[in-house]
Amino acid sequence: MSTTRPVATLWQLALNDDRLSCFVYRDPHGFELRLESPTAVILSERFDLQPRMLARTEALRASLTRRGWREPPPD
Repeated sequence: MSTTRPVATLWQLALNDDRLSCFVYRDPHGFELRLESPTAVILSERFDLQPRMLARTEALRASLTRRGWREPPPD
């Protein structure tokens, strides 16, 4: 996992003790979308800030919530 900090958190979900976060990172080559657990990068891909890409992340979030994932309680 990179030591670069995300520029945006799109969403976070939890299921029991598992956590997933959808982050946007930026580097000299552009933007990168990452789906991360606390210990691993699950998905990483370059993307443009386009409505279709953001809609794709929301579709992924909706799919996970249908499977039981929920917003984590505040810390």
